[in-house]
Amino acid sequence: MGARKPNAGQRPSARQMLAKELARLREESGKSLATLGEETTYDRAYLHKLETGARVGSPEVIAALNAVYGTGGHLTMLWQLAREDAFADKYKRFMELEAKATVQYAYSVGAIHGLLQTEGYAREVFEATRPRDENDLAEEVAARLGRQDLLRREDAPHFRAVLDESVLRRKTRDPKEWVRQLEHLLEASRLPNVTLQVLPFEAGPHALLGTSVTILWLPDGRADAYTEDAHSGKLIEDPSEVEKLRLSYDLLRDLALSPRDSVAFIERLLEENKRCAPDPT
Repeated sequence: MGARKPNAGQRPSARQMLAKELARLREESGKSLATLGEETTYDRAYLHKLETGARVGSPEVIAALNAVYGTGGHLTMLWQLAREDAFADKYKRFMELEAKATVQYAYSVGAIHGLLQTEGYAREVFEATRPRDENDLAEEVAARLGRQDLLRREDAPHFRAVLDESVLRRKTRDPKEWVRQLEHLLEASRLPNVTLQVLPFEAGPHALLGTSVTILWLPDGRADAYTEDAHSGKLIEDPSEVEKLRLSYDLLRDLALSPRDSVAFIERLLEENKRCAPDPT
């Protein structure tokens, strides 16, 4: 599938601009796709998908193309604008709202929240959902990690994440990566705008059982929500529905460990898993 053509009078998307620029650079260089593949070590079919807009690319392939064409950070800047097109339309809408939010509350039940994942953890999550080639995997991981910049920007939102204990008991296949993930959670908990809580098994049943929820407070005072299970996600903007989720979240938070006890819980898990992880020396 080629890049979508913009309607008359419609500005091309960043994804289309990136594809057009890649095609232009190769044409001006006089290189064939086969030659470009040899110089970048990427498959010619994959490079063709980048030039048609069928794929967005990863930081690694963009860096390789920057080096071949001598474009410095030009392609990287375009890629950063285009990577949001890797998400479905409804999720892109959520990301737009997330970028504007002043407060974000989340409950994670299936996996660690995307804003708190390490690269290795994210790779295992994507690998488990469906088969994909290495290039597609690299794109999706890069897009997810790119979202994490909002927690460390100058006007970062307040972010509260309640992690179900099941999330912290389901380790990655690589013991060393699981140690890195637990360390990453503790590092995130030290950010002034981040609060982590653990919902222990002993809390019992609750209204959000089996559903991950994110609630966003926007500058105009309204709140929107996003719910997700293993197979689908739903953006909720109806005020009455969002209010129900807010109440369920408040009740859930009351069942969770305090932030201090939650950090201590994760620290204990880290020590236990450090003893189980193989010594790299």
